[in-house]
Amino acid sequence: MQFHIPAGAKSHPLNRHWQFSVGSGHALLALRADYARQLKFIHDTLGIERVRFHGIFCDDMQTRTDFTDLMPIPGAERFTETNFHSIGVAYDNVLAAGMKPFVELSFMPEKLASGDEQLKFYYGGNITTPKDYAAWEAFIQEFVRYLQHRYGEDEVRTWCFEVWNEPDLKGMFFAGDRDDYFELYAHTARAIKAVDPAIRVGGPSTSGSKWVESFTAYCRENHVPVDFVTTHQYAGDPLGGVTDQGGPEDADAENAFSGGFESFLAQIAQGLSQAQGSRVLDGQRAVMVDKSELEDIPNDGMVKNAALVKKQAGGLPVYYTEWNENSTFSAYTNDTRKVASYLVKVALELEQEQTVTGSSVWCFSDLFEEFHLFEEQFHGGFGLLTTDGIPKPSYYALRFLHDVGDERLELGDDATQGEIGAAAFRSGEGTQVLLFRQKMKNLDLPKETAEITVELPQAPKAVRVQRIDETSGNPLALWEADGKPLHMNRTEVEDLAARSAVAEEDLPFAYGDGVLTLKADLGVNDVWLIKIS
Repeated sequence: MQFHIPAGAKSHPLNRHWQFSVGSGHALLALRADYARQLKFIHDTLGIERVRFHGIFCDDMQTRTDFTDLMPIPGAERFTETNFHSIGVAYDNVLAAGMKPFVELSFMPEKLASGDEQLKFYYGGNITTPKDYAAWEAFIQEFVRYLQHRYGEDEVRTWCFEVWNEPDLKGMFFAGDRDDYFELYAHTARAIKAVDPAIRVGGPSTSGSKWVESFTAYCRENHVPVDFVTTHQYAGDPLGGVTDQGGPEDADAENAFSGGFESFLAQIAQGLSQAQGSRVLDGQRAVMVDKSELEDIPNDGMVKNAALVKKQAGGLPVYYTEWNENSTFSAYTNDTRKVASYLVKVALELEQEQTVTGSSVWCFSDLFEEFHLFEEQFHGGFGLLTTDGIPKPSYYALRFLHDVGDERLELGDDATQGEIGAAAFRSGEGTQVLLFRQKMKNLDLPKETAEITVELPQAPKAVRVQRIDETSGNPLALWEADGKPLHMNRTEVEDLAARSAVAEEDLPFAYGDGVLTLKADLGVNDVWLIKIS
């Protein structure tokens, strides 16, 4: 594969959409010191501006309580309070890290809920609609005024408010149907705008790029305020109906929970009988199968869907508030460089197409307890960092993207569309070239050579390279070689992080007749950052 960078290559300002935000787990985690420490590291080294997490209104955040929660005795229910202090402490930690919260308004406080259906995660959370929309609107307005008082009106106007999370996954994240969500959105958005019309609010926060067309039409036809569109996309997903190309628009589209959670459990129980090992992680991996290694999953689903969503959004900013290679929690490949190459390829393609205003990789840390807070340092979590903060290949992928110049050179639309792809950038320090060899399966194949030629008026002072490959930026391999230690102290964590860190080294080159020639031997899912100065 050959790539040529002419001296007069056209360019455009780089849209660093991946720095808009990053995902996180559950709001209660944001009260932890290790969470705050890792979040600051992500901001300081990757330049990410916001963080989004679920469940600010879950009952473990104690936003709406009465005295029956303390003592269930007759008459206790008349002593009631609304308390947003835990949310305030969480947002204080976010701001102290140099970031802003991307406010996901979820889920429903029990005291305001119309039913008792729960989120099917470790931390729970009511997923029904309000029993009284007037009470819900008052609750939302009180929350907004709390934020204004704590942080100032001008600061809150710089935040984004998103209504709910993946309401299209009926029975998992939302107990209602599409019309129920639209009603919830309308009441919530109007309540926010009644406090301050300058605050930005949007939705529908769906999985698989769904509901955007019907959502924007509903808002337009019913004069419901909406400032931006949000949706999600993963390539390999364990839930049915979320890998389509922009649809379906059916409000009751089937997913893994459509037949009820008990039915879902029955479907996966057989996997436990075939599981190897005896730890909780062994059981998790037996029932949450990594489809990306078993099926031929396309790598262009997000790029195609984003183009469609942009059209459906009707000119509104489009934020992909969750995206990644794999939404299968505990998948072994989440800790490998397969995720790194996917993030680089898709981030660059989306940037080239200019379809996404901002995006949010899911998620920044394995401090994440939707199913279980696993003790194993490498357990296939979604994070850029392990539970103890060791950078994974996906972290280094975003660091490479952070380190390139603000001017992207145009090499042609097909430069990033093949298995081996390239992108070039320019800064005051010179030219940078990102190379990747991306495949949706971690196949053991021979290395392939990419040749890069760059027209330069004189020989470069230096050519340096950083690699994500089998021996660089690969802490999983070192952890396995160390015997997969279950318990690691701070010294051991820091040592593993240092040994697996991506180093910078000289890259051999040839220069003649005004042309610099470089060669890169790429293994499957390797990523290289070449710096020419």
